[in-house]
Amino acid sequence: MPRRPAPPIDREGPNSGAMTFQGVTAFIREYLPVAPVPGIPEIQLHKASPSSRLHRLAEQDEDRFGSPYWAHHWAGGLALARYVLDHPDVVTDRRVLDLGAGGGLVAIAAAKAGAREVLAAETDPYAIAALRLNLALNGAQAEVLHADLTAGGPPNVDLVLVGDLFYAPDLAARVIAFLDRCADAGIPALIGDPWRAPLPVARLTELARYDVAEAGDHTLKPSGVFAFRAPSGQGRRNRPRRSSLILRPPRFMSVVTLNWRWL
Repeated sequence: MPRRPAPPIDREGPNSGAMTFQGVTAFIREYLPVAPVPGIPEIQLHKASPSSRLHRLAEQDEDRFGSPYWAHHWAGGLALARYVLDHPDVVTDRRVLDLGAGGGLVAIAAAKAGAREVLAAETDPYAIAALRLNLALNGAQAEVLHADLTAGGPPNVDLVLVGDLFYAPDLAARVIAFLDRCADAGIPALIGDPWRAPLPVARLTELARYDVAEAGDHTLKPSGVFAFRAPSGQGRRNRPRRSSLILRPPRFMSVVTLNWRWL
């Protein structure tokens, strides 16, 4: 069977190899098929397959194209999104930030679970294109921020959601420092992660554990959902919390092990 021709390359200028936002969007629509997320059938996403030819994006934009994490499902996001959908009271009527939103799985889950407002922050321009497509695909509303928030002050939100950002020590250090500033301002954070090495387990309280299938691996692996704790002597003891998160028993006890000693 002949291979489909690639879409025309829409570049930013006559001497630029970078694809425009419109070109990237067209590429994702054409080559990343839509499918339900494993274990989260409420959400569908554009996802890379062996025939997606993502290497073409890399070849056309060597300076900006990084690892296409936004085109796959990862264990931390899968667990965190499932947790939010199973426990909507965590986000209902709250302003929520999805830090490092990638393709938007956690942001979409928060919107579907009833968040008053969702901010989805992401630094990769290719992820921004996928994020906007996936939001529209699922009828979800979110403010998309193309920015690195980890160097700044606490955002004006009630909750921070962090999925799969503890895969590298330097990034983990920046995220922890950001979450510390949020905690000092009374903003709680939930983290989804499969116990990767940089995860600050001493600063976390495990709330739930799910068996998920990560990208490129059909074998189920455990992934946790955690509450981030401020350093001793900081955080909620110094400042009032902006919101009180109420956790209720899950509807499907067979798929999750829970620890309610968060608050």
